[in-house]
Amino acid sequence: MKTFRLASTLALNNISINREQSLSIIAADFNQLMFESNRIRNRHHGNEVSVCSIVNARSGKCSENCKFCAQSVHNSAKIDSFDMISPDKIVAAFNSADKFPISHFGIVTSGRNEAGGKKIEKEKLIDALKKMDGDAAASLCVSIGGIDDEFLKILKEYGVTRIHHNLETSENFFPKICTSHSYQERIENIKRAKKYGFNVCSGGLFGLGESWEDRIDLALQLQQLEIKSVPLNFLNPVEGTPLENAEPILPRDILRIIALFRFVLPTAEIKIAGGREVNLRDMQSWIFAAGATSLMIGDYLTTKGRGAKQDLQMIKDLGLRVAR
Repeated sequence: MKTFRLASTLALNNISINREQSLSIIAADFNQLMFESNRIRNRHHGNEVSVCSIVNARSGKCSENCKFCAQSVHNSAKIDSFDMISPDKIVAAFNSADKFPISHFGIVTSGRNEAGGKKIEKEKLIDALKKMDGDAAASLCVSIGGIDDEFLKILKEYGVTRIHHNLETSENFFPKICTSHSYQERIENIKRAKKYGFNVCSGGLFGLGESWEDRIDLALQLQQLEIKSVPLNFLNPVEGTPLENAEPILPRDILRIIALFRFVLPTAEIKIAGGREVNLRDMQSWIFAAGATSLMIGDYLTTKGRGAKQDLQMIKDLGLRVAR
């Protein structure tokens, strides 16, 4: 209990906590943990939260072998696969999402680096960025795998401000879910984006069979990389993937994971994204007490989300305010 109280005091004062203090969060009384994580959120973020939205701009046919992913060619999930959609469709999705009070709009493509490597898909993405409404309130984000230096410069030129690139899990556990590329490659991609002045959105996916120690390792890695936007996803098993029969995470454990990341990254945006509806069920509103400050609204990549109006009403009912 003494270590947990110290961890809370440090987080309230934006002082980094270490592994021992992180372990105390796992062992803490649940109600006490919710109380302290909510205090930390309120201290650094007040009653403001943010929401974002994405478009699935290129689906399926990914060469990587991530065990959780419905879009991998190594898996047999039945999903809609398509090459990069037209620039007009991307712009239409952006304009539709911008009617809601989103802070960021993400263009997401499957594959290692197809959107930045294949000429025709690269040209479609650039054309879409050119057509984006300069008066829109939302900032532009891309999630297109590894991006080389030259294309990072081009993305910067056309108004992209944020690069999304998840680490997914700990370095120790990563080879158990993916062997077609290394964890270090992901870290280098993040460092390259930061070098060119992009904000980086990077988090993880939970429910893969990882331990609590793996979850702590991921949080501490993101702390070390000074990531300011951290999306937390929770596995929604898809038939045809190696993890289709994975045991779901209990709602209270999901809330404990959120609290862990709030303690370790007290001033970061903690964004709750994929899998929250199916895993949290009626406890979705608890994410803010656990320390979340952001929410992805609308549909995800290959799975459905719930209505954006429902999420915005939930935020309003909790006395929170959406900041663009």
